[in-house]
Amino acid sequence: MGEGAALVLEGPQANYLSAVMRLGPGAQLKLFDDRTGEWLAEITEAGKKRVSLRIVRQLRPREPVPDLWLLFAPIKRGRIDWIVEKATELGVARIVPVITRRTIVDRTNSDRLLAHMIEAAEQCERTALPELAEPQKLDALLRSWPEDRTLLFADENGGEPMREAVKPGPAAILIGPEGGFTEDERTAIGALHTARPASLGPRILRADTAVVAAISLWMAAAGDWDLAARHAGGMP
Repeated sequence: MGEGAALVLEGPQANYLSAVMRLGPGAQLKLFDDRTGEWLAEITEAGKKRVSLRIVRQLRPREPVPDLWLLFAPIKRGRIDWIVEKATELGVARIVPVITRRTIVDRTNSDRLLAHMIEAAEQCERTALPELAEPQKLDALLRSWPEDRTLLFADENGGEPMREAVKPGPAAILIGPEGGFTEDERTAIGALHTARPASLGPRILRADTAVVAAISLWMAAAGDWDLAARHAGGMP
């Protein structure tokens, strides 16, 4: 995408702009491509099935994203959609569905989840999307775990308070299934030298609530929330 480039939208996107939003030639809108950032575009032709655009200028570069992965056991439709929406809004870099022994849902609809991610980014004026990985089995994930990435797993048996467990550098948060991890799984996770059990507080949380709580705590401790607060307060 670049200044002066032509772009054609077809299908649902074209119908939304022309039939729902009733935008015609000369109307301007914002676009983002998840690579170069946000751009101002102008409609040159509009139809129900096809809309032609001209890129006017760049508005913002792609935003920086904290190096945080979200790993979670898939849950039923509706709640999993909500998880990826909120993870996108909160600014994670990568989303990985993880299949555990007690995972009830072992398949995900990547196209549907990506659509929810894009909608969340549009609503919140994000210029970056998380990478959405294919589901992985927990044992395979642990065998190939990067040596330099801290794995914070929300252990129902307790652990350090999440904000105290957060350390500088690449990180991932692992949220288990609604039935929790098995003892064998907990042992395998704990065998990783980069793994740290973390507590989300004294209350039992549903899986989707635990995701938002964990990401929020990490962002407050090590993410760009802390950076934004420092800048707003004139701190170095």
